[in-house]
Amino acid sequence: MTNSAARLAGRREWIAFTVLLLPLLLVSMDVSVLYFAIPAITRELDPSATQQLWIFDSYAFALAGLLITMGSLGDRIGRRKLLLIGAAAFGLASTLAAYAPSAELLILARVLLGIGGATLMPSTLGLVRNLFQDAAQRGRAIGIWSAAMTGGIALGSVMSGVMLDHFWWGSIFLVNVPAMLLLLTLVPVLVPEFKDPAPGRFDLLSVPLSMGSVLPVVYGLKEIAAEGWSPVRGACIALGLLVGFVFVRRQRTRDDAMVSRVLFRNRGFGAGILLNTIAAFAIMGSAYFTTQYLQSVLGMGTLEAALWSLAPSVAIGAAAPLAGVLARTVDRAYVIGGGFLIGAAGFTLISLVGSDSLRLLLVGAGVLSSGLVVVLSLVSDMALGAAPAEKAGSAASLLETGSEFGGALGMAVLGSLGTAVYRSDLAGTEPAAVRETLGGAVATARQLGGEAGGQVLDLARGAFVHGMQYAAWGGAALLVTAGGLAVALMRAAATPAAGPGEQAEEIAAVTV
Repeated sequence: MTNSAARLAGRREWIAFTVLLLPLLLVSMDVSVLYFAIPAITRELDPSATQQLWIFDSYAFALAGLLITMGSLGDRIGRRKLLLIGAAAFGLASTLAAYAPSAELLILARVLLGIGGATLMPSTLGLVRNLFQDAAQRGRAIGIWSAAMTGGIALGSVMSGVMLDHFWWGSIFLVNVPAMLLLLTLVPVLVPEFKDPAPGRFDLLSVPLSMGSVLPVVYGLKEIAAEGWSPVRGACIALGLLVGFVFVRRQRTRDDAMVSRVLFRNRGFGAGILLNTIAAFAIMGSAYFTTQYLQSVLGMGTLEAALWSLAPSVAIGAAAPLAGVLARTVDRAYVIGGGFLIGAAGFTLISLVGSDSLRLLLVGAGVLSSGLVVVLSLVSDMALGAAPAEKAGSAASLLETGSEFGGALGMAVLGSLGTAVYRSDLAGTEPAAVRETLGGAVATARQLGGEAGGQVLDLARGAFVHGMQYAAWGGAALLVTAGGLAVALMRAAATPAAGPGEQAEEIAAVTV
């Protein structure tokens, strides 16, 4: 079906889309929902330092490692069916997490939540591709989807703080249960089923290969962002890349590949994945600094910092729908390139932030987020539009996996740059904990107290801001480059490079 003949979505489809936003919000909120709960969990469950880290990270690792598998599985068994299975699993795992009597069981529950989340995210985005056949409507829906996903991460920490003011720590997980029950009730009534009519056999060996390629890289990058470079972390990344090479070779040589080669016959799909990854790099790289700035430089409490971090969401809410409108009147390549340049302007504003510049930081973060949400919504729409409808789940999972890689890489690269400047500025400062991280400096200042503690804190805050400024300049340079790259890739994607038979397959992939 060509776009000119595509059936317009009506009220039923838009209501179904609204229902599909529920799991998206919950999955994105679960990324940040533990920010306030850790002190209470520590008092009740007494986790070790390693267990505390895994309580945080097990969810993200399970989610990232299984996205590709779940996207492919949804194409085979049906995206609605997988969504319902994932919703039930997410609700049960939330209940287990809420009443976990030990740190070990809470870690297990978080792993199960990640597995459930991996089924929900590609299923919802794949279903959006199927519900909206008209390109303009699909672009509008994906813009809202992108804004909801970005806003959900900020909303999670705020919701956590509000719930913990009134209830025990497990309540932050129980919020998921009624939402999932509502989803299980409404989805069978409102959302039609979609799946690949000829999926082929499911390649079981590709499941561990896909996990082995994603997890070591994401883990290594996250650890570098948190603790700095080490040979072990570098080896983790190298191992993941090696397994990834084997995984890609397997996908290129098998007829029943988990990641269909049909997806990459249209250049717009690969371009969308790459540009989406760059945008995620910038968003998460900037968040690494802004959250620390609010808490450790300005000295805000966690709830106050979380509430202020919602301010840029106002700009995000306006930018996402605007992206679709602009793309209908201006060449999409220039809108995406312009979004990257707006993001670069946001980084430039952040580079001017001093040690007491809340307003400038929020404006810079708002400008940055607005530009990048424009990019995310348009490149997601471009990649999904370029994918055959029967492969929408796999296409969505690759987009989400790219976001996970980009986010981890952004925190590692920009975080390492800022840390290098921080440590250079504080070289020779005693005690050693002050030179390592801003958090260590804050703890040391509290121990010292008085004028000595104040001097340590002032030095550390100044060094952190200096590092943030350098990282912001690096981010701005990257996004300016990405803007030019986006225009070049979009032009190349519009130029057929295959033979007549392959061109016909590419056209079919776009117009299904």
